[in-house]
Amino acid sequence: MIGRFYRRMGRKGFTLVELMIVIAIIGILAAIAIPQFSIYRKKAFNAAARQDLKNAFTSAQSFFISMPGVAVTSAALNSFGYRATAEVILTITSGSLSALSISTRHNNGTKTYTVDADGTISE
Repeated sequence: MIGRFYRRMGRKGFTLVELMIVIAIIGILAAIAIPQFSIYRKKAFNAAARQDLKNAFTSAQSFFISMPGVAVTSAALNSFGYRATAEVILTITSGSLSALSISTRHNNGTKTYTVDADGTISE
C-alpha cells in the first residue's frame, strides 16, 4: 500500500498527497503570519504619528524662539520645517508658548499622541 504513494521510475511530477501536504503547510504559515503582519502595521502607523508629533514640537520650539508672543499654527509649523507624514492628522489645541498642546493621530493607527509645553508626550 505504501508503495503506491512513491513515484515510479521514469514518472515526473508530484503525487496528490505531497501537494496537499505542501498546501496545508502554506495555510498554517499564512494563518500565523497574517495577524502578526496586521499588528506590525498598526505599530508602524502609531510610530509615524509619534514621530510627527516630535517633529511638530521641534518646529514649534523653533517658531517660539523667533516669535515668542505669537500663537503657533499649522502654517507656521510648516514654515519652520515640519513636514507631515501621509495620513497623519495634526491638531493644535493650544498654540501659545506657555500652554502648548499638539496632538497627532494616523488614520490607520490606534493611538493619539499629545505633547505639552514641557515636551512631555502622552497617549
